[in-house]
Amino acid sequence: HIQITNLDAVSSYETHPIAVGDSMMTALADYPEISHVQRFSTKPGMIKTDDAFQGMVLKGVGPEFDPHFIKEYLVEGEIPVFSDSVSTNQVLISKALATKMKLKLGDKIYTYYIQDDIRARRLTIAGIYQTNFSEYDNLFLLTDLNLVNRLNGWQPEQVTGVELQVKDYDKLEDITYEIATDIDNRQDDLGGVYYVRNIEQLNPQIFAWLDLLDLNVWVILILMIGVAGFTMISGLLIIIIERTNMIGILKALGANNFTIRRTFLWFAVFLIGKGMLWGNAIGLAFCILQSQFGLFKLDPETYYVDTVPVSFNVLLFILINLGTLFASVLMLIGPSFLITKINPASSMRYE
Repeated sequence: HIQITNLDAVSSYETHPIAVGDSMMTALADYPEISHVQRFSTKPGMIKTDDAFQGMVLKGVGPEFDPHFIKEYLVEGEIPVFSDSVSTNQVLISKALATKMKLKLGDKIYTYYIQDDIRARRLTIAGIYQTNFSEYDNLFLLTDLNLVNRLNGWQPEQVTGVELQVKDYDKLEDITYEIATDIDNRQDDLGGVYYVRNIEQLNPQIFAWLDLLDLNVWVILILMIGVAGFTMISGLLIIIIERTNMIGILKALGANNFTIRRTFLWFAVFLIGKGMLWGNAIGLAFCILQSQFGLFKLDPETYYVDTVPVSFNVLLFILINLGTLFASVLMLIGPSFLITKINPASSMRYE
């Protein structure tokens, strides 16, 4: 959710380190809003096989690495025990890269890194993952922090940056500001300058796209409520016209306009409720089937997921139903005034 890196890395394609010791890791973990802290280092390089070559970024992580996310998207193999003191020469590679390079689990791959001279490392594929984030899958190989730091020629405490997870994502901006106030533009012992950014600042294009999707949801909901409301208006007008004779008789027997209007509105509410009951039943059935079997597929290159995700919130479900019912009934109040225009004398002869 939040990254702390070197300020110089923002305006450069080269990797600039910062010093992150035990004291800083402890201080970051002590923030009450932070749930996890982990170091990482990166080194751009190239994978080469007999048939092809591919650019990549080798990302090193330490023993504090949280494997839960990557474990969820692990397709084959296992996650190595990452270290900051020794190198196992094992890597996790994405399914996208493995397919491009015709690699499989257990294969030895040759990777090359250009610095003052060309350096080579032979690594073993310990696992294959697939997150469906093409920007990530087409780029990163995961390995030991120690291996990447040695390739970069850094001192033990130097890393590319620190990654922080927050407990409450809704408070991300506040937490980022709090940490940035304490750390931003501070210089470490080796000359690196700390710079704090959150995931929305690092990936503005993805979150702008998600905001656009949220806007689409509101547009669709408003259109659906509008269509449902106007359908009910036309339905109520038809019912009133069909019951003109009955309305005239009720007025002749002493019923006032308010009582008759209320009767018709309650009848409309009954019809709306019946429709909503069926609609909710069908919608919930689709949600359950989709969550269990993934019937509706998506292109992961475009949507970052391979099936339509399902998220059910009871409070939102109730609010949408109540809002739809309220909006539909509100739209019917105006047309119900047609009843006040019906004259008993003429309506009882109406056919």
